[in-house]
Parts: sequence; C-alpha cells; structure tokens
Amino acid sequence: MMKMVTQSSPNKDQDHDSPPKSQNLLRNPSTKLCRFTDPEVDQLYTRFPLGTVFRPLDSSLKSDSVSSVWVCFPAAPFQIGYSYPFPEFTQRFFTLTSTCYSQAMTMLWRVLYTLKQIISDEGLDFNLSELSRLYNLVSHGCHRFQFKAKPQQPHPLLKTTKNDTSWRNQFFFMRRDTIPLGNSLPKKWTLKSRI
Repeated sequence: MMKMVTQSSPNKDQDHDSPPKSQNLLRNPSTKLCRFTDPEVDQLYTRFPLGTVFRPLDSSLKSDSVSSVWVCFPAAPFQIGYSYPFPEFTQRFFTLTSTCYSQAMTMLWRVLYTLKQIISDEGLDFNLSELSRLYNLVSHGCHRFQFKAKPQQPHPLLKTTKNDTSWRNQFFFMRRDTIPLGNSLPKKWTLKSRI
C-alpha cells in the first residue's frame, strides 16, 4: 500500500507556513478537535489523485478551520465509497449551495452517494431541481447541513439516516493546489444554504 504524501508546508511564503484557523462557528469546540490519524488517512490515500499533499495530523484543528492553502475534507464520504474528485452530480450540489465539504453531515453524504449510484447504475437523468423536490437542506446548529424529507412525504431513500457521532472528529486537510478544483473550493463556511 502506498503511503500518503504529507507536508507541513515548508515554503518560504508566510501564508504557506500558517496553519488553518478556526472560524469559531462550532459549539463546544473542545469536543470537535481532529481525531483522524495519519494512518487512518493512509487507508484513504488511493481515493485521491496521485500527488495530493495531505497535512499531517494536528489535533488542535477543528473542521471549521479555513485557509487559502489548506482545505478540510471529512472522512465520511471516502469511508462510504467516494473518490476525489467527486462525481459531477455531487460536486454540482456543493457548488450550487456554496457549502464546504466539512459542513455536510454524514446523512447528506449517504443520500448524495446513493443518488450517485442510482444515476450511474440506472442511467437516470436526475438533477438538483429534482433533489430539491425531495429534500430541504437544514441545519441543526453550528452551520452543518443535512437533508430533511419534504413535509408529509415518506423519506425517499431508506437507511440513509443512520446516526453516527464520531464523524465530527474525522477530518483531514489537503493542499488546495495539489487537488482538482482545490483553489476554487470555498475558503470559509457558508452560514445559510439551500438547494
């Protein structure tokens, strides 16, 4: 198995030397510190393009930490089967909503992944306007988002609402300039979003 490329960013440019900084948007931030270790990131290494540079674990960072050099990724999408760059449907969702990947709760990732599989396997022409007819994008605080089925409709996709409490601490950072679309990804969390 290949080992990830990590870099503490030794460039002389001061911007490259500074770590991502928290936006202070999380409640109880001491419980939201990174616990996703370098060996755990190693297990996801093959899900990224060759040459991707990962930031070594810094357990003082939170998922709302932002930087013009580093971008935060949650582990959840890669644990369920995604690879980066994300498929067009998934990426369009994040582009349209201006939501950072680390703002998406695991249920949102499961729904997007399930829809991606259905679109791919069945050759369906399913778009974001159809997604917005099925779900509302909601936040339960701290500016993290998930899908909620439209009122008085059954949940369109069963078994995607499984509760997982460890996802908040499972994230890592990559150098923006080493991944596709990296420099165009949001550099701060959005405070309100909708489909």
